[in-house]
Amino acid sequence: MASEYNYLIQSDSLVINGVDDAKKFQKLVEALDIVQMCKEEQEQAYAMIAAVLWLGNISFQSIDNEHYVEASADEALTSAARLMGCTSNELNQALSTHRVQAGKDSFAKKLTLQQAIDTRDALAKFIYASLFDWLVEQINKSLGVHKKYIGRSISILDIYGFESFKKNSFEQFCINYANERLQQHFNRHLFKLEQEEYGLDGIDWNNVDFEDNQECLDLFEKKPLGIFSLLDEESNFPNSTDFTLANKLKQHLHSSSYFKGDRGRAFGVRHFAGEVLYDTNGFLEKNRDSLNSELVQLLSSCNSQLPRLFARKRINQSLKPTISSDTPKQSVGTNFKGQLFKLMHQLENTKPHFIRCIKPNCKQLPDMYEEELVLQQLRYCGILEVVKISRAGYPTRMTHLEFAERYGFLLLETNASQDPLSISVAVLKQFNVLPDMYRVGFTKLYLRTGQIGALEDRRKQVLQGVIQVQKYFRGHRARRLFHELNKGAKTIQSFVCGENIRRKYAIEANRCSSFASHLLDEQLASVIYLQSVIRGWLARRDFNNMHNLKQLNRESVKSRRKVGRKISEAKVFATLDTDMPHEQQIQVVPSVMAELQRKVLKAEAILGQKEQENATLREQLQQYEARWLEYEAKMKSMEDMWQKQMASLQTSLAAARKSLAADSNAGQRRGDVVSPRYYDSEDNVSMGSRTPVGNMPDVVGGRENGSLNAVGNLLKEFEQRRQTFDDDAKSLAEIRMAQPTSNVNPDDEFRRLKRRFETWKKEYKLRLKETKARLHKRGYESDKTRRKWWEKLGSRS
Repeated sequence: MASEYNYLIQSDSLVINGVDDAKKFQKLVEALDIVQMCKEEQEQAYAMIAAVLWLGNISFQSIDNEHYVEASADEALTSAARLMGCTSNELNQALSTHRVQAGKDSFAKKLTLQQAIDTRDALAKFIYASLFDWLVEQINKSLGVHKKYIGRSISILDIYGFESFKKNSFEQFCINYANERLQQHFNRHLFKLEQEEYGLDGIDWNNVDFEDNQECLDLFEKKPLGIFSLLDEESNFPNSTDFTLANKLKQHLHSSSYFKGDRGRAFGVRHFAGEVLYDTNGFLEKNRDSLNSELVQLLSSCNSQLPRLFARKRINQSLKPTISSDTPKQSVGTNFKGQLFKLMHQLENTKPHFIRCIKPNCKQLPDMYEEELVLQQLRYCGILEVVKISRAGYPTRMTHLEFAERYGFLLLETNASQDPLSISVAVLKQFNVLPDMYRVGFTKLYLRTGQIGALEDRRKQVLQGVIQVQKYFRGHRARRLFHELNKGAKTIQSFVCGENIRRKYAIEANRCSSFASHLLDEQLASVIYLQSVIRGWLARRDFNNMHNLKQLNRESVKSRRKVGRKISEAKVFATLDTDMPHEQQIQVVPSVMAELQRKVLKAEAILGQKEQENATLREQLQQYEARWLEYEAKMKSMEDMWQKQMASLQTSLAAARKSLAADSNAGQRRGDVVSPRYYDSEDNVSMGSRTPVGNMPDVVGGRENGSLNAVGNLLKEFEQRRQTFDDDAKSLAEIRMAQPTSNVNPDDEFRRLKRRFETWKKEYKLRLKETKARLHKRGYESDKTRRKWWEKLGSRS
């Protein structure tokens, strides 16, 4: 047994010789992982397989030259015991002795060589069979068999075919018996049942002859003279042998045509596939279940889990109650027959489909067929009879109701009152099906091979047309429904969008109103702050102007006081300055007036120059108008205002100049009226006084110089203000050009410049009026002084 397998046990690990065996073992490990078997269970299974192999290598030796034997203490015994989880002595004791129960006492009996070998093989077979059952149970538990799949299912039965070797033993006997039973099931479904169905349905049918193997099955199963019955009977006899079994079979079964007796221990059986010759050597031992109680106790005491599990199942089976105490223990053959009957019962409740596998050649080479071998297999399997009955029979069969429902709509003229049978016949006639191609039974319609194809094609064509019509109709209905839904959806969307927009508008309006009020508050605060700054600046400027005006008034009062003192001094000392001619003193006033005229002309020239500059600025502003149209009206109004203000200032200056010219002319006229005599007398008088007459022009000149200073200050201020406004205008133009990068607002600057110009204009007019009034007053005072002075002179003379 060990020679058939190349397994070696080294350090409790399984070593496999050969690359092919290593690949197979790897696939086995992957398969066990797929069925969710843990590594520990896999190792236990490997240990049981190795223990079976080592049990086959155990040898026995005689004890003291007697016919009793015991196991040899070698590597095979030690390894098998270690893998099973027991000691070598315990395994040796179980294999070489048998305990006999005698009443209440029991004693150990030594076994002979053959008995020891049979005990060893029985233990190996039990472990191997129990391991196989355990693996199947684990796989079924992992796959959830009989739990998840409760409804319909598909089962596959794969079995070897008939076997015929040079030496056929008990294993080939059981396999061929199972194939014989399956062949009978095959014949029954393909021949018996089908031909019986034709007869029951009233179909004219010529039965096809085929070989029935029921007599061969009776040879195996018949009681009490069947092969299995005789085998069990002979197995229960203690002194029976394989030779006595062969003789008993020949004695009771020689009358059967399917049994053939042969010389010695052989006998032959004529199976469905052919005759097979069996050798009865080992039949009885293989049929017996010779596992004694000592082996069961040995397995129960092992340290490994699987041997204890196997022994427990064995004990539970032995404790089950039997039908009667006289019933012998079932043998392997009886168990095999019972399992086969159970399988056949399941097959009878299903709808079977058969697949016959044909062996092309005996050399196992690809693309090679041995005609005689293939033909022999086809003949043995009954394929020729199957082909014959298929060609002569009617494989397509349908009930009249099913046929009418499936093909009745193909009729051109339909009649609702017709029954399914009439509709079926009408359909067949409409499509010109020949009468030999179909048969009408009582309940079914039978058609030969290929006749249903034309009906299926026509049915498929009509259904496709119907489907096309339905497709267009459903498409039209779906499109109409879609348009309606689309229209409704758009209406709903319009209302929803409107409502959303109104809500958003309300929210935005509230936000903008709050933002606008906040912005307005900020702008108002900015305007108020700007106004406060401007008003403060204006107040400070007015205060400074008033302060300057008071200073000027004080200075004018002081100058008047000085002039008065000089005039009084001149009166006192006029008589003393008799040497200076009076004309020279009078000549002082025209010189002052000439100086004033010169300054006025200079001012006019400056004004003309500034007017030219203003014209240039206007040309520049006209160039800027093309770029910034929004400032055209403002700048133009500012230029017009400046021109008007300049004209008014020029008018005011011209009036001042005229007033001064008039004053000078009046003085000249008064000087001409005075006679030289008066000058002479005046000179004389002045010569006698304390003050020289030469100081008189200073007095007159002092008054005129005060007027000249006032006009000069106005001219200087005019020049300064004009220069300031020109600079502001230029800076404003530059700001307008650089507005994209500047933070200054030209409109605000323009308004400020305009306010400043208006304020200055008002103040300048007031001061100009005051200066004119002052000039007129001073001219009047000078005339009065002159009159008084000349009156004094006249009175003195």
